[in-house]
Amino acid sequence: MPVDFQMKTTRTITRYLKLPLLRSPRSALHQKLRRLLPRPFRRGEGRGEGLLGVVCPAVLSVARFWIVLLAAKLVTSNAVGGESMLAPALKAIEAGDFGGEAVTRAQLDQCLPPSKPHPFGQREHVVLQLDGEKKPATRPAQMQWISQPWNGENAQMPYLVYLPEKDRVLMLVQCRQPIHSAFITSADHGETWSARRWLSVDTNGQPNSVGLGLTCLGDGKLLAFPEDLKALWTSSDYGQTWKSTAVSDPGSERYAWDPLLVVRGAGGRVERVAQGCWKPTGVAWGSPDAPYSQAYFRSSADEGQTWSEAAKVPQWLGVNEVSMIVAANGDWVAACRIDYPKRFARFQFDHYGGLGVSISKDRGKSWSDVKRLYEWGRHHPSMVLLPDKRILMTYVVRLGYPNNAQGLPQFGVEAVISSDNGRTWDFGHRYVLATWAGTLKDERSWFCSVQSTSTVRLPDGTLLTAFGTGFNNTAEATRCKMDVALTKWRLD
Repeated sequence: MPVDFQMKTTRTITRYLKLPLLRSPRSALHQKLRRLLPRPFRRGEGRGEGLLGVVCPAVLSVARFWIVLLAAKLVTSNAVGGESMLAPALKAIEAGDFGGEAVTRAQLDQCLPPSKPHPFGQREHVVLQLDGEKKPATRPAQMQWISQPWNGENAQMPYLVYLPEKDRVLMLVQCRQPIHSAFITSADHGETWSARRWLSVDTNGQPNSVGLGLTCLGDGKLLAFPEDLKALWTSSDYGQTWKSTAVSDPGSERYAWDPLLVVRGAGGRVERVAQGCWKPTGVAWGSPDAPYSQAYFRSSADEGQTWSEAAKVPQWLGVNEVSMIVAANGDWVAACRIDYPKRFARFQFDHYGGLGVSISKDRGKSWSDVKRLYEWGRHHPSMVLLPDKRILMTYVVRLGYPNNAQGLPQFGVEAVISSDNGRTWDFGHRYVLATWAGTLKDERSWFCSVQSTSTVRLPDGTLLTAFGTGFNNTAEATRCKMDVALTKWRLD
């Protein structure tokens, strides 16, 4: 979901150890961790802030390692009676369930050789296109480790836009922990990239803001927003400078992080922008009783300054992230991240979310039922309309690949095409943009996973797909650190 495992875990234990492992001080996992600490060290209990708030840094540094491992154990094991959160995925895979009906063992055996090294750090790359269960076709590509020059800092959630007036590519990236937003640009179609520029800095020159959902309106205008939608970041000079304004919004709690849908009229003029957002239903996270998420639809006629009241979409019960595109026939296609299946709910692990599609034929007034593409393990979609009217969708594979021959989990980024305006998708000929094996087998194995995709098409037909990857976490890791990578590829 939008507050995905990476982000939602940064919001709690950070308060006193700066270790992004738990979602909320009210969560059961957080409380279990607190109970494991000696009472004088429970921050906020008794008088003042407790000893944890004033204990010397040396003691904290010694305690940090064992506490984070203990918390990781809780998150992935003890919280569900001793069974790892990853265990049900492995059991499903052993039974021939790889997250969706379109995925078979024979396909995965073709694209996941048992000893394949990770592709990062080398430029030359190959994208695979499946052909049913036959040997896949290979397409030459490039792989870039975008965040490699950034001194080992956390980098995640990239957003790409192409600026046609400048023939330039702009990437928005979330950096450091806690995250702050930065931009890089490419003037040579993704071959090389500029140094980072922060979205905003304080009086000491330190980054201090977060913007998500980078959206290009054209003529130099760009938009971004924080996850809680309480403000709007705007640029009118192709991202060189930015300003933040409060948003007039009649709604209450809502979240989003996908780019806005830009609806254009005659001459390419922006008529309005639209957004799928979501909020919790009130059902406890991890409960199998009912969906945790409910998605809404809203729109703006003044480039995001004011918004219509967000309308609950009945068909989007159990939906959180919503990425939208206008199909060639005028339909609006929404790629939706859906809640975890009920049988996985008790594991409280958002990697079990799935992927589906919902379509509107009346410009957002009503929506079809969500057609499930993948039940679990694949989500974070990004869509591009191709010149031949097909739709390309990229997405991540967090669960659903079998472990490799060394028993390590595998992750990846895939793409699939629809030739009928989003109604059906050709999974038998989907593309595999990147795969890699993790480096950890214990409760931290998810550290090496994948997060988010963003894809743009350049005028010459080249596709750029950026994504987050945890491939570089090592055995010494006490918290997940992400990197940003990019695949440069073509369909033909």
